[in-house]
Amino acid sequence: MTISSTEATPLATTSCGAPSAAVALFRSLGDPARLAILRRLAEGEARVTDLVNCVGLAQSTVSAHLACLRDCGLITSRPQGRATLHSLARPELLDLLASAEQLLAATGEAVDLCPTYGTHSETEEPTR
Repeated sequence: MTISSTEATPLATTSCGAPSAAVALFRSLGDPARLAILRRLAEGEARVTDLVNCVGLAQSTVSAHLACLRDCGLITSRPQGRATLHSLARPELLDLLASAEQLLAATGEAVDLCPTYGTHSETEEPTR
């Protein structure tokens, strides 16, 4: 999917013209726990217990995030004995995460300081 698609069958879009699927993708990546899980899975397969240790959340919470990522088609799971191993479903996700890191390196602290979405947006009033 390209965000500026010229395909014969247009993608469903939001009221502002953004492709709905892209909005859903970035929303799924926007949760800190899900992003941490994906970053860990970028290193290789992991069990729920590995991910619990990595993100520091309850097993049920990690499992719920994994279900969301699986429903979005971003991860796959396979049984191994009594455990289940989770992995990235698409190698393009590695490219997306790498591109995001490059973009963040290029913008410096601007994204982090954003009054709407930056790290201090929930705890501080934006300075105008």
